[in-house]
Amino acid sequence: MLPAQRQSKGRGRRRRSHDALTAPKPTICPLSGMPKAHHKACKESGYVRPGLRIKVKKLGIGVSD
Repeated sequence: MLPAQRQSKGRGRRRRSHDALTAPKPTICPLSGMPKAHHKACKESGYVRPGLRIKVKKLGIGVSD
């Protein structure tokens, strides 16, 4: 079934004006002070959240060089 009338360009553009993506904002690691992605481990210290630090030698997370 087709729409009864065509939607104008202005109405379509007004509807799409809210579809823009926003860039992810990095958070600051409280231990190293480096920016990190939210809910991800810090490369320098391995900090994820309070009480959780991880170490992955293969990826270089949480290990000092």
